[in-house]
Amino acid sequence: MSDKIQKDSAELLKLREQIDACDQEIQRLIQNRVLVAGEIARAKTAVDADASFYRPEREAQVLRRVRERNSKLREELDGLVGDDDMVRLMREIMSISLAAEMPLTVAYLGPEGTYTQAAVLKHFGNAVQSVDVKTISDVFRVVEQRKAQFGVVPVENSTEGVITHTLDCFSSSELKVCGEVQLPISHQLLSHADGLPSVQKVYAHPQALAQCRKWLERYLPEAEICNASSNAEAAIIASKDNSVAAIASDMAARLYNIPILASGIEDERNNTTRFLIIGNDSYAESGEDKTTIMVSAPNKVGSLFELLKPLYDAGVDMSRIESRPSRQTNWEYVFFIDLIGHVNESKVSQALDELESKSAYFKLIGSYPVGVL
Repeated sequence: MSDKIQKDSAELLKLREQIDACDQEIQRLIQNRVLVAGEIARAKTAVDADASFYRPEREAQVLRRVRERNSKLREELDGLVGDDDMVRLMREIMSISLAAEMPLTVAYLGPEGTYTQAAVLKHFGNAVQSVDVKTISDVFRVVEQRKAQFGVVPVENSTEGVITHTLDCFSSSELKVCGEVQLPISHQLLSHADGLPSVQKVYAHPQALAQCRKWLERYLPEAEICNASSNAEAAIIASKDNSVAAIASDMAARLYNIPILASGIEDERNNTTRFLIIGNDSYAESGEDKTTIMVSAPNKVGSLFELLKPLYDAGVDMSRIESRPSRQTNWEYVFFIDLIGHVNESKVSQALDELESKSAYFKLIGSYPVGVL
């Protein structure tokens, strides 16, 4: 048997030298970017000691430009890096830069391994300091008490609709929405059981159970279905009992070292959850924004039509409307409405002024950039 050592060709060595040179230049530019971010931090604090380093409208503008540039570069260079991949790479570089200015703390519905944590990392990057809490109400409370600068909460799912607990929290909170993120949801069945016939109980958050209802009826018709406070909490339960399965994420499977018995068990393949970023401050327009308001109409015929007419007259697009009981009087409701545009835009501002004058109750919950990632 020959023991000849294979040597790289001169062409291959030259290409590797080019890769090394590219790597060195990339690293130099990243270090330089972080240094400039530090200079920005010093310039801000020189003017305002309490200046906010995280500006969601600015980050949205930067990431949109990254997407536009990458699209042009792919055409120019016949590039292979997709726009979404390039945006994710830049998101991480921006996360590191922000951490060098000031560590950012974000609260989310825990424990570790929830989809909400995945939304935190998608929006803020992995350099963020994330704090897990037990309930959605706790996310609001922690941010209100300024123990975290921001929080991330689920607000609606493409399959099961609105998360009512989140909407109810806005009713009693002065926090503002300052961002959004959409996360494709793929549910996995996690268990130490030998197989599906050995699964006696399935734990998950009620939303996840609803999103996998048909699959559970088909493949685990005899299993007891149990609610958990989160899918990560379900994974923790399943990690301690071989007869229990959990519906949770790939992240939870890795964190808690649980085998995946079945993948992609959600009933709808385009299953997506929308999360909102909540904080104490309002921000300027980014150029592509949404505004969320909370209103109630007098209890009379045609009141909702009259309430929404200013939006139509001003040409303001309404992208979503949800109703919740007012909890003040039986059969009276408040409406949560998403609009396209920022409150600083004249047509939006004028429409909202008129709408407020016609409403029994009006609350601006926030104007924020449309999700980039």
